Amino acid sequence: MAEHYVPEDLPTHIQHFINGKFVDSVGGQTFDVLDPVTNKTYATAAAGQKEDINAAVAAAREAFVNGPWPKMKPRERARVLNKIADAVEAQEARLAEMETFDTGLPITQAKGQALRAAENFRFFADLIVAQFDDAMKVPGSQINYVNRKPIGVAGLITPWNTPFMLESWKLAPALATGNTVVLKPAEFTPLSASLWADIFSAAGVPAGVFNLVNGLGEEAGDALVKHPEVPLISFTGETTTGQTIFRNAAENLKGLSMELGGKSPCVVFADADIDAAIDSALFGVFSLNGERCTAGSRILVERPVYDEFLEKYAARAKNIVVGDPHDPKTQVGALVHPEHYKKVMSYVEIGKSEGRLIAGGGRPEGLEEGNYVSPTVFADVKPDARIFQEEIFGPVVAITPFDSDEEALELANGVKYGLAAYIWTQNLTRAHNFSQNVEAGMVWLNSHNVRDLRTPFGGVKSSGLGHEGGYRSIDFYTDQQAVHITLGSVHTPKFGAQAASEIDY
Repeated sequence: MAEHYVPEDLPTHIQHFINGKFVDSVGGQTFDVLDPVTNKTYATAAAGQKEDINAAVAAAREAFVNGPWPKMKPRERARVLNKIADAVEAQEARLAEMETFDTGLPITQAKGQALRAAENFRFFADLIVAQFDDAMKVPGSQINYVNRKPIGVAGLITPWNTPFMLESWKLAPALATGNTVVLKPAEFTPLSASLWADIFSAAGVPAGVFNLVNGLGEEAGDALVKHPEVPLISFTGETTTGQTIFRNAAENLKGLSMELGGKSPCVVFADADIDAAIDSALFGVFSLNGERCTAGSRILVERPVYDEFLEKYAARAKNIVVGDPHDPKTQVGALVHPEHYKKVMSYVEIGKSEGRLIAGGGRPEGLEEGNYVSPTVFADVKPDARIFQEEIFGPVVAITPFDSDEEALELANGVKYGLAAYIWTQNLTRAHNFSQNVEAGMVWLNSHNVRDLRTPFGGVKSSGLGHEGGYRSIDFYTDQQAVHITLGSVHTPKFGAQAASEIDY
């Protein structure tokens, strides 16, 4: 194996960022941060506890109540957001190599994440300047208008699979709308999140508006969710964690936006462009190392083309380049952490008794260390199999045949998740009817996962609560206050008048 690439000037210790300053945990707690290619510790990070979250929330609350950020004109905030986008683009190469080193994502895929992060800030900068609200008039009687205003301190809890980009997806609308934030990044991947502090400060974000507390979900994340002065929680992550957050947010009736797990179907009908469907179905589950919430990890194929699909799909899967994440030829890198590697490999072993293994099934040859898993394909998987029902979040796919549209829909909807769906057919009527009946928050027809930032993003069933994206993000991060003004004389029943006859109902 070639010598593993290590970016220059890596920090050996990662701190919190609270009220404009880098700080360690009050109690001095730390945790180790691993490189997923060697599983060796390359840094320690401050491990946030309740007292650190309290300090971050106090700074964010002070900045919200007494600071300039919430009161700035939309154009002023937009200028700052565009400066942030400029800085992210200027650091694209550095961000990509740090993200690859921290997550194990292939470098070619990490580069795209930096540019998408910049676009998120530009998009919401444009949106808040163009934002307008409703006014309703009853001639001669009343006018009503909507006063939209920021809510307060937003708690943002982000995952480890594409951390920098997904942090931007929450930070941009939360800040654009005038809120202040406390970000709790995933403990597996704190490296790229540590760059936000300097980017924001240089762009002119006032102290206290952006705060970052590293730490474990059970400690820092739990304290953030339970804090009574954090009215909003936006969370992306695993479903059972989302359920815990839902319970813990109930006491203070917090606003919640949660994008959770997925076990999305990719449905291939016999009339589909099979080669295009195979391209998409391979990319959909093996890009980002299979560590993507919208992965089409259940492929349902109509019987007449089932054998052809299996043969072509398995041959391509075996040909996928697995290797060092920093090598531009690599298509699947190392999984993020040894704990997650063990989970994914346990599902590979389960799958060997639940389906017919036609590709992969273990560690690639020549990669004896690090969290590497060969792209793994199981065929003939029954719908009650664990590898069909449960989210694996790795380069593992289950393929199942079907004989009718009705059976395909039953299989597609036959799991607890409902995040995405991919449909491949040339039949226009079937395409629309199937798309509208599949239980998924997002559907791609004859397409891989490409997104327009104006569209709603979210899932149904166990895949999430609420939607973000475009104006849905603006709605989540603002209160919409209705203001009513009478234009004519006020006609009110005269309760308490001396004579009942004077009361005009």
